[in-house]
Amino acid sequence: MEFCPRCGSVLIEKRKNFGCAKCNYTAKGKIKIESSEQLKEKKETAVVKEKEAEVMPVTAATCPKCGHKEAYFWTSQTRSGDEAETRFFRCCKCKHTWREYH
Repeated sequence: MEFCPRCGSVLIEKRKNFGCAKCNYTAKGKIKIESSEQLKEKKETAVVKEKEAEVMPVTAATCPKCGHKEAYFWTSQTRSGDEAETRFFRCCKCKHTWREYH
């Protein structure tokens, strides 16, 4: 890659020769432009195929089905926007799901 001796811009190919796009400098003779690239080997990406692999926060909540004291939870706006969100819980042990309104 060659640079313009006047302004330092990269010389680009014009009709038959190379020149500067900024200051209209024209290079005499042919210019050899080379580029190289080094590719690194990609590492394999692990894919989780299991459907039950959920990433949700855990809270202290008693499961009404088995009595376990921990459950995953998430919230959702199930009613109109001016009303409170509905909290959903899923037992960490038996996977029973229930909801709580506020």
